[in-house]
Amino acid sequence: MKMSCYKLFVFFVVIVCSVISSGAVELTFELPDNARECFYEEIAKNVSATLEFQVVTGGQYDVDVTLESPTKEVIYRQVKQQYDSHRFTAEVEGVYAACFSNEFSTFSHKLVYVDFQVGDERPLLPGMGDHATVMTQMESSITEVHESLKKVLDYQTHHRLQEAQGRKRAEDLNERVLWWSLLETVAICTIAIFQVVILRNFFSERKPSVMYNKM
Repeated sequence: MKMSCYKLFVFFVVIVCSVISSGAVELTFELPDNARECFYEEIAKNVSATLEFQVVTGGQYDVDVTLESPTKEVIYRQVKQQYDSHRFTAEVEGVYAACFSNEFSTFSHKLVYVDFQVGDERPLLPGMGDHATVMTQMESSITEVHESLKKVLDYQTHHRLQEAQGRKRAEDLNERVLWWSLLETVAICTIAIFQVVILRNFFSERKPSVMYNKM
């Protein structure tokens, strides 16, 4: 019984380590206005890869995206897109470039999330995909738990991006409300002072000398 629990613990450690050390590259970077940023990845021939991006904050939440092969051929292009996912298979071996452009914007900075996955996922256990026999109950459980953990990570990433967008919009709205409130306060104070000055002029008494001169 103790041995079975130990094996189960080892299997779970392997699953967690495989999820953490996966080949996916995820990053979030700031894209200034009138700027263009490129990321490069070396991919072998006939290896599949997936490029996924999403604009988290900034402007109208859109960027221009291009994916170029080592021969400078554009294999994927999007104009003013907020989010998308593109899967492709490398036809030639070399360095592929994923470029994000904010050159059409003159003052809006963008925060962009990028997930660049290259190659197939490695097996959970050494030699797990080599044997031709049916997987054992333990291996089937490991695979199911691994797939569930990957879904959990995807959901967490999605919710983190949604939370960042919501927080940024709330901060922008708070700033606009603050400035609008200050403007209304200044306007009310100005009108109040102007009314007081006018009322004082209505009820102010004229000096007799001034009245005599006018007569």
